[in-house]
Amino acid sequence: MTTTSGLLLLDKPTGVTSHDCVALVRRLFDERRVGHAGTLDPMATGLLILGVGPSTRLLRFAQSEVKRYGGSVKFGVATDSLDADGAVTDEQPVPEWRVEQMNDAAATMLGVQQQTPPMVSAIKIDGQRLHKLARQGLEVERAAREITVSAFTLTPTVDPSVWQFEVECSVGTYVRVLLSDLAERVGTVGHLVALRRLASGRHRVDDARTIEQLTEDVAKGNDVVLPPATFVTALEHVTLPADQIRAVRMGQRITLEATFSNEEIAAMDAEGELVAVLRRRNDVWKPELVLSAIGESKGR
Repeated sequence: MTTTSGLLLLDKPTGVTSHDCVALVRRLFDERRVGHAGTLDPMATGLLILGVGPSTRLLRFAQSEVKRYGGSVKFGVATDSLDADGAVTDEQPVPEWRVEQMNDAAATMLGVQQQTPPMVSAIKIDGQRLHKLARQGLEVERAAREITVSAFTLTPTVDPSVWQFEVECSVGTYVRVLLSDLAERVGTVGHLVALRRLASGRHRVDDARTIEQLTEDVAKGNDVVLPPATFVTALEHVTLPADQIRAVRMGQRITLEATFSNEEIAAMDAEGELVAVLRRRNDVWKPELVLSAIGESKGR
């Protein structure tokens, strides 16, 4: 029995967790090995990248990609979770801003910076999830993390207190923290009211399936999983001859005539299928991650 292995793009709806989506895909494919790259909160929608089968080992390449989000922020009201799911903790007047003023403030938040994760988050401290501690009324010290915001723009709506935004940022960025900090810079408070992941690296939500579309396509037997090589499009590629493919699959290091600028490369076969990810070790290349040949049986 052959196994399904590759990348799956899902358009997550609001009201379900990323884990719920993983569980659904496990049932649809009868495949235990399913994971996702980059958690979306239940209220958030948009692109969720999943790895299916042996390709779950490639999820780190999708996890590290730059993310792009769109959504809405409401000024004048703060919540304990910094989003619409939380309880209101403060209300302040909403100043009148010109578009230029708001975007000038957003521009001051571009670049590399330190961001402190919110208490309502899935981060673990001493083995406990922060959101569980927050529900107990506890607040603990959180270490700031380095993030990068490469683009951040806002546009007004008919409601003077609600603005739409788009942001492009590094992995690990909490957009709700970014918006709360922006509200403070423009003289009020605020919270996230809608969030949609539009892209992750080269992958776009426009190319993703909804849960309904995915369920229907799987029932019809349509191909919905992209090849494992889709995970490593950002890596330099090399095509290996048959003897080197055999060596790599046996875990042996190989020598390559071509030169490469990075420490990791994608090794392909003549048909363009991903064989392995190789890592440089002095003058040779060591198999860092090896995929099974197509057609090998599925282990349970």
